[in-house]
Amino acid sequence: MGATGAARKLASAAALGGGGLSVLGAGLYGVLVAEAKFARRMIGNATDTPPDATGWYGRGRPAPAIRIALLGDSSAAGYGVQRVEETTGAQLATGVAAQADRRVHLRSFAVVGAQSSALAEQADAAIGTHPDLAVVLIGANDVTHSVLPSASVRHLAEGVRRLREAGIAVLVGTCPDLGTIRPIPPPLKQVAREWSRRLAAAQTITVVENGGRSVSLGDILGPEFDAAPAVLFGPDRFHPSADGYQQLASVLIPSCLAALDLLPDDESLPEPLRREGILPVAAAAVRAARTPGTEVDGTEVGGTQRGLRGRWVELRHRRRRPSTDAESPESEEHEEPEGTASADEATDTTG
Repeated sequence: MGATGAARKLASAAALGGGGLSVLGAGLYGVLVAEAKFARRMIGNATDTPPDATGWYGRGRPAPAIRIALLGDSSAAGYGVQRVEETTGAQLATGVAAQADRRVHLRSFAVVGAQSSALAEQADAAIGTHPDLAVVLIGANDVTHSVLPSASVRHLAEGVRRLREAGIAVLVGTCPDLGTIRPIPPPLKQVAREWSRRLAAAQTITVVENGGRSVSLGDILGPEFDAAPAVLFGPDRFHPSADGYQQLASVLIPSCLAALDLLPDDESLPEPLRREGILPVAAAAVRAARTPGTEVDGTEVGGTQRGLRGRWVELRHRRRRPSTDAESPESEEHEEPEGTASADEATDTTG
């Protein structure tokens, strides 16, 4: 079976509640189970609590504030770093505030060690805070804990659907390429790479089908990490270092701005020179899994969302913005800068 067909079948199995073993094959899944147990022994269990990135960013910038909920696992929580400024959340919120020139309130619901089955609870908690955007990073722990791929994708679909039904924009960073993790030796490394890419493609399909957008994170645990593991990996050789989380945020920020409709007009259309364009979702998902930093979002062709080969999507490679030194969060919203109108005042034209 080709990669496109495998990704489509895995997403379909998840939607229908099937086991999804046939996509990988029972033998390959058995090897994956062995790989997962070996990886857990090599990496160990995450026990430290990372700094909480919840709070206000972009102090001195104008209102109205952008509200972001961060959901997922240790990569979202920022496990392995000591300073809050080094976490994914702080890097992400600082970057969005700088690029949008708006205040940002980020609230982290991410839990170290979380699997996709935890998303429903996190999504329900996030919905209660009324964010504009939910950013979800999940999947790696499903691989190392031998969760059936179809079950992983089904949990993700449920979480995205709950968030979208609440009117919240959703951006999902798909499962990274776990074949680059140093504690996993060949040939299990190749199994992990194939498994994580197929899961990432299936995640993309189900995210788009449920109204969200995805961005490939293969680059985050891909060539850059493999070339400089001492710099971009933390001490356990599995979780990113502070520099690694900064790279993770740099991939997410342009897609966050797109989800919030805050990108410049000259970036509204796909650019063929950047290999951007419109494709059926399964084909785009496979290409995204193999091309790190690729964003996939639903679109229409001729006024319709679907063609003969499924949902139409835009495949984009967003321009990365210059990095900004991350801020530490403020626990309370500060007063408006002098001369800056509040959101209500900015829309009042009666006077």
